[in-house]
Amino acid sequence: MQWAIIVIVLLVVVVFISLTVKVVPQQRVGVVERLGKFHRLLTPGLNILIPVIDQVRINHDLRIQQANVPPQTVITKDNVQVQIDTIIFYQVVGPEQATYGISDYVYGVRNISTATMRQIIGKLELDETLSGREKISTEIRVALDEATEKWGVRIERVEVIDIKPPLDIQESMDKQMKAERNKRAIVLEAEAAKQDMILRAEGDKQSKILKAEGDKEARIREAEGLRQAQELEALGEAAAIKSVAEAEKARIEFLATSGLTEEILAYRSFEALTEVAKGPANKVFIPSNAIETLGSLGAIAEVFKSGKDLKK
Repeated sequence: MQWAIIVIVLLVVVVFISLTVKVVPQQRVGVVERLGKFHRLLTPGLNILIPVIDQVRINHDLRIQQANVPPQTVITKDNVQVQIDTIIFYQVVGPEQATYGISDYVYGVRNISTATMRQIIGKLELDETLSGREKISTEIRVALDEATEKWGVRIERVEVIDIKPPLDIQESMDKQMKAERNKRAIVLEAEAAKQDMILRAEGDKQSKILKAEGDKEARIREAEGLRQAQELEALGEAAAIKSVAEAEKARIEFLATSGLTEEILAYRSFEALTEVAKGPANKVFIPSNAIETLGSLGAIAEVFKSGKDLKK
């Protein structure tokens, strides 16, 4: 009997302790109600409650969580049905509002996200929808922020995972993309051929320019060499003329110092011509215009002989 009483007491103590002492993990918060009314929040660590009077209504996770929105089929502005998958990242920042502001804030976030998505996609055409994921995500987040502010929930991010157009539209898009790629390849090939022709023409142009400059330089050097040769030749002729003139000058000066005039030299030449003519086989032809000269030479000979006789 005593053992039964001890066991009952121990069970009562254990139950009392379990109802009184609450340990809350990190990043968790508990909502405590006292007699059915909000009383306080249980913070991470050890918390003491009054059994029966205090009850923990719900525990909230304060970490960032994600909610997958089921794929939604929406209609675009140009009447094309597309299926969109989204995911929402949220965080509970007001445990009291999240408990009493809405019965299920995750369900509310999904519904608002779906309704907002239909409104946004209904204003966009298919091409704008496919290329406007960032715009769609931003507008859904703005709409969710306005609604969840009263729920104690903050929307961290909204991501559009996938946008699937109908199969026939997707096939048309694939064909269009293939045609666009082929067109781009043809354009790139033509551009490459154009660049090749330009480079070849530029190379030919540069080659001709270099060749013309080489020919020009060769002609300039040839003309310079010819000019220098002519200058040297002219200098040589000038030097030769100068030498001849100096020799002639020396000869004239020598004749002048020797007392020999032109008449005497002519007479000496005439005597030498006479000696040559004495030979039986020699004939001397005298031009007619030399008769006057010979007459003068006769007079000169007489004067020369008279000079010899006087010396004797």
